[in-house]
Amino acid sequence: MIIEAVPGVGNVGKILVDALIQMHPSRTIGWILHPDFPPHATMGLDGLIGPPRLDICSVLLPDGITLLAITGLMQPMTASGQFEVAEKILEMASSSGATWLLVLAGLASEPECRSIHVVCSDRETRASLERSDIEVSKEHPQQGMIGIAGMLLSLSPTSGVPALGVVGETMGASSDVLAADRMSKWIEEAFDVTLGLDLDTTKETAARLMETIGSGISIEEYLELDESETSSDFYV
Repeated sequence: MIIEAVPGVGNVGKILVDALIQMHPSRTIGWILHPDFPPHATMGLDGLIGPPRLDICSVLLPDGITLLAITGLMQPMTASGQFEVAEKILEMASSSGATWLLVLAGLASEPECRSIHVVCSDRETRASLERSDIEVSKEHPQQGMIGIAGMLLSLSPTSGVPALGVVGETMGASSDVLAADRMSKWIEEAFDVTLGLDLDTTKETAARLMETIGSGISIEEYLELDESETSSDFYV
């Protein structure tokens, strides 16, 4: 299984992926570099400056399953860059024979909304999910998806990669720990894997994430979007 998440609405998927990497045995096995990433080098935990990138990490779960996690603090600032990075991820997923590519994201909603939506772009994938009693949304998002998340899901049929979006409703706060926890439990039940996360772990991860990106550039600035150009019904 491959999972992908970058900062976005509520940082739901990003918190989950970072918590997996920090809690379980993991190692970085590669980077995805692109000239359209923001020119913002970051300081790593080892005290070394690294280029703007997405990390590819191997994570050993408590049940012995190994998954790949693709994540980072940013994504390319251009449409062509997002398209090309998505193509590279799909190429990697196809060549490795990944059983699933999970794209994790958040959807801004009202406080009482706590659902997990599943979306995909392929009829065979949808039929396979529904045979496993996983309901696939045919309504959300009405306004579409932006960034690498939207490109990965919409282009996945061209590479023959079984991909789905796992989207947690969130109030849109900077770090929605509860939504990340709900998403973790949903993935465990739906795919019979043991992620082994708890609320305390996701809280600590969220605090570290906000400390890292709090003084940096917002995701809207990365994508060069104004608030007036975005919609709460976008998954990012």
